[in-house]
Amino acid sequence: MYRRYSLHVLLASVVVLITLGLVMLASTSAYATDGMGENYRGLRQQGLWLGLGTVVCVFTAMIDYHNLKRFFWPFFVVTCVLLILCYVPGISQPANGEKRWIGAKLVGLNWLRFQPSELAKILVITAMAYMFTKFEGEERKFTKGFVIPGVLVAIPTLLVLFEKDLGSAATMFAVVFGMMYIAGTHWFYLGSVFTAGAAALTGLVLMIPNRAVRFLALMDLETYRMDEGLQQWRALLALGSGGLFGLGLGNGREKMFYMPYAHTDFIFPMLGEELGAVFTLGVVFAFVLFTVCGFAISLNAPDRFGTLLGCGVTTLIAIEAALNIGVTTATLPNTGLPLPFVSYGGSSMLCSLACVGILINIYRQGEDPDSPDIYAVKRRKVTPRI
Repeated sequence: MYRRYSLHVLLASVVVLITLGLVMLASTSAYATDGMGENYRGLRQQGLWLGLGTVVCVFTAMIDYHNLKRFFWPFFVVTCVLLILCYVPGISQPANGEKRWIGAKLVGLNWLRFQPSELAKILVITAMAYMFTKFEGEERKFTKGFVIPGVLVAIPTLLVLFEKDLGSAATMFAVVFGMMYIAGTHWFYLGSVFTAGAAALTGLVLMIPNRAVRFLALMDLETYRMDEGLQQWRALLALGSGGLFGLGLGNGREKMFYMPYAHTDFIFPMLGEELGAVFTLGVVFAFVLFTVCGFAISLNAPDRFGTLLGCGVTTLIAIEAALNIGVTTATLPNTGLPLPFVSYGGSSMLCSLACVGILINIYRQGEDPDSPDIYAVKRRKVTPRI
């Protein structure tokens, strides 16, 4: 029975999250200007990205997801080129001192910019699904189950790291680790991946001074509340003042120039301040429903590639949500990751809706038209390890 309603519940959770995001963006945009005094510009742009994302979602839902495997190498090359373009003057559109975006500034479309690292997240998921489908039955071997997939995903991950985008790189690493576990990689190699990843992350944090300070700030927000710990300090004040039922929609105080970028990465505490713990817990519950239903759809895919692909995109959304909520509740160091479907950000919205379209596609192909029960699904050839 759960198979029948999994897609319905998943889509309902996405609609709820997007609606809450637009409502809170409208509330916070009253004080967030574009630098020229124009309020609500972010809301209009988010509406445009939502419309484009809906088109992408429908496209990925209707086009056979196996095309990601058939055209994997062109997809791989194009994504890596886009990541490299972040360093090309004229095409690169730096923001806040970071070169993570490309745009159409040369043709006068200053508002149109895209973050290639969001596309790279889908690329590494596709790469892992492609490799473990190609080497089906050999996933516990060192070369085909560990080295080749690892080297392949290391290329886009390192390109993202060169942008000093540790949050996105860490997310990609976590998704790859999860997919290796699901595919059946030997536990010894998984342990090696975890150890090497933790060591590399620690080294990078120590090499980049402002990242190291973020860890220190997490340990003592009181001391760092005026600099690196400012956002998380204000976030805790917002969540605390909101209480159970909030101060009322539009009545939040932190968005009034106290909380930097209240409409982007830190929109979750703004939600808690205005609508209370009831709604913040509702957001968490919506992501739990998305994750459970996403795995239910994936585990009933018609083939191994669909199962791994679906598990990958579901894990991606779940990890991003967990990291953002962890950061905004001062449980994790500040990483600069948006809350999927909720935070302002066109690239995140576009790629998140593309992931939803992929899950819809997997669900549609998982139905067996020859069965008297239209919701019956075909059996997978290989059972993943979850």
